[in-house]
Amino acid sequence: MVQTSSPELRETDAGSEPPSAPSAPSTPEYSSWISRDRSTDAASVTMRREAAELVERVLTHYRDGTTHEADGQWTEPVAHYLDADRWRRETDAVHRSVPLPLAMSCELPGPNTYKAIDVLGLPVLITRDRQGAVHAMINACRHRGAKLVEPGCGVSRRLTCPYHSWSYDLAGELRGVYAEKTFGEVPREGRGLIRLPAGERAGIVFVSLDPAAEPDLDDWLGDLLPLLEGLRLAECHHYSTGELTSPNWKVTLDGYLETYHFASLHPKTVFETNLSNMMAHDTWGPHQRIAPALRPIAQAVELPPDQRDPGECVGPIYWLFPGLAIAGGWRQKIAVSLVLPRTATESVTQQIILLREPAVTEEERQAADRFGAWFHEVVRDEDYATTYGVQQGLAALDGTDFVFGRNEPGLQHFHRTIHQRLDTHAEGIPADRAAR
Repeated sequence: MVQTSSPELRETDAGSEPPSAPSAPSTPEYSSWISRDRSTDAASVTMRREAAELVERVLTHYRDGTTHEADGQWTEPVAHYLDADRWRRETDAVHRSVPLPLAMSCELPGPNTYKAIDVLGLPVLITRDRQGAVHAMINACRHRGAKLVEPGCGVSRRLTCPYHSWSYDLAGELRGVYAEKTFGEVPREGRGLIRLPAGERAGIVFVSLDPAAEPDLDDWLGDLLPLLEGLRLAECHHYSTGELTSPNWKVTLDGYLETYHFASLHPKTVFETNLSNMMAHDTWGPHQRIAPALRPIAQAVELPPDQRDPGECVGPIYWLFPGLAIAGGWRQKIAVSLVLPRTATESVTQQIILLREPAVTEEERQAADRFGAWFHEVVRDEDYATTYGVQQGLAALDGTDFVFGRNEPGLQHFHRTIHQRLDTHAEGIPADRAAR
């Protein structure tokens, strides 16, 4: 279901399920943002300089007919996708141990806003209080454990439990007890919502599922942080959030980390705008970026460097471990994918559409709707239709392995990082020391 859930925008009809038509959706129009950016702050200057360098790298691949390659191939046992015990160890070592990117800052655009999301069965509530500070807490009333708000984004000065009307402020402090005269006095101290460590960097809100964690977000993001800051995601406008069920989280994410499949799986959609099997690749600790060549690079190759528009030549996808992909960060419309595991065989994907400028006119809203619908339908009808087939065949392939090619360095880095996380978790090394 595509659900417009930004507190800035209108409510939508809950029955807005996109049609599951087999025909390819028409490709939306793209418009570069980075070429219009004139910001002089250090992060923006760094981003534009690095973008020009990235274009040169991708142009070299275009001229030579090559792509970024790893040193060799990588084999991954199929059993690692099937074993439910391994899935539990993975989620303990990864999702329950590292800072998770669970919201974009613009999903909480002002004071008294919130986003509720379920993560591995844990109801998480992210809020922005009246002073603008971000908090995270367990979305469960301290009276009898009822969920305070349903998943989604909203605006509220108080969080009131639907069961017995106990109420909390946006910092999670208990403020009201219904019929306290007959219930009995309830000390406010120690009865607030259970806090989770939270922090905000570069327009992204990170939450740790371990209440005792002390994450260092600057260290976790490392040298990637200035490039993320240069995208100025915090200044974007949240337009809509859609949600899709998806297979095992690794089966799902494998499809996000290579361009090898563009021509074969997306001949009438993604391949219309992106070249296949041609990209640059970079890593920062557990995080990475794949940078596919866009079709206008064929014209840009003849232009002098100062006339090349990075947003027309390269489509970088910044990928934050363990499962946030930011596509279109150099454009006017941005598609963010947040993949979270549910069980050993199922995950859920939030698709978050951000706009550089708010959609005010009917024409602008229709363009944003087309963009979101295209993104939703391509992922559902092409990517996930295929990966569900992968999921179905896993048991029959148990005892064999998958092979990742030299031209799939993103997959190799992803799985190598998971192996490292499992090793360090088993050795009892704290998450912050094992982060990079």
